[in-house]
Amino acid sequence: MLELYTHPMSPCAQKVRIVLAEKKLEWIKHHVDLSQKENLRPEYLKLNPLGVVPTLVHDGRPVIESSIICEYLEDAYPVTRLEPTTAYALANMRLWMKHVDNKLHPSCGALQWPLVMRPALMEKSEAEREALLARIPEKPRRERQRRLVKFGLEAPDVVDAVHVYRRTILDMEAALAQHRWMVGDVFSLADVCLAPYFQTVLQFGWTLMYEDCPRVADWFSRCRERESYEDSVTRDFPPEVQVDLLTKGESARRTIRTHLASFDDSKANA
Repeated sequence: MLELYTHPMSPCAQKVRIVLAEKKLEWIKHHVDLSQKENLRPEYLKLNPLGVVPTLVHDGRPVIESSIICEYLEDAYPVTRLEPTTAYALANMRLWMKHVDNKLHPSCGALQWPLVMRPALMEKSEAEREALLARIPEKPRRERQRRLVKFGLEAPDVVDAVHVYRRTILDMEAALAQHRWMVGDVFSLADVCLAPYFQTVLQFGWTLMYEDCPRVADWFSRCRERESYEDSVTRDFPPEVQVDLLTKGESARRTIRTHLASFDDSKANA
């Protein structure tokens, strides 16, 4: 039996749900309310000591960290393959996955978190907020969230986040000039892991980030056309949710545009 502790707007959870759908696996959903910090409750920390989503539980045994979960599912259910067959393409796939985990994910959090997670925390007293934040196990994530609580979109993390996105998009545009998908002509875990971070851009109306990169735009359109994406991501964003998120995103669009203008595209590969 497969169980997934998840949240609809978590890109990490989205990519695992896409893999489950690609492999047509049945699973039980456990919703974790991130805005109320249910991910830091003792019972959840027993499953996932890092206090993040998703957590996969397979036959009673937890597997954590989204990229590891994706590869775990690839190993456990190999009938539908999401890995390339050559060693070089496999290395490139893992390089993209590492980039997502190390750079794109914290960048996405710096942009999305102030809009969808910060408001609920701001309704609590300062003492309550600090008590919750103090429970975050990892110091870098804990300090980043403290900055985002204090400064919102004015936090120093935000400009770096926009620049990481832009650099990533330009690198993707170059890669997609060579093949249909990110590491070859077959959809792979590299595409799975990248696509949810463009859902964030789309849902907040920030597509100006890649509007001059037609290959990236076409790639993301093809990702969204897949049944797995429709089942695992799109259906969690009904029209009323889309309107709400676009409204939230409008408040940040000027900030996004300003930071994009400060990025030097000529040094994208530096």
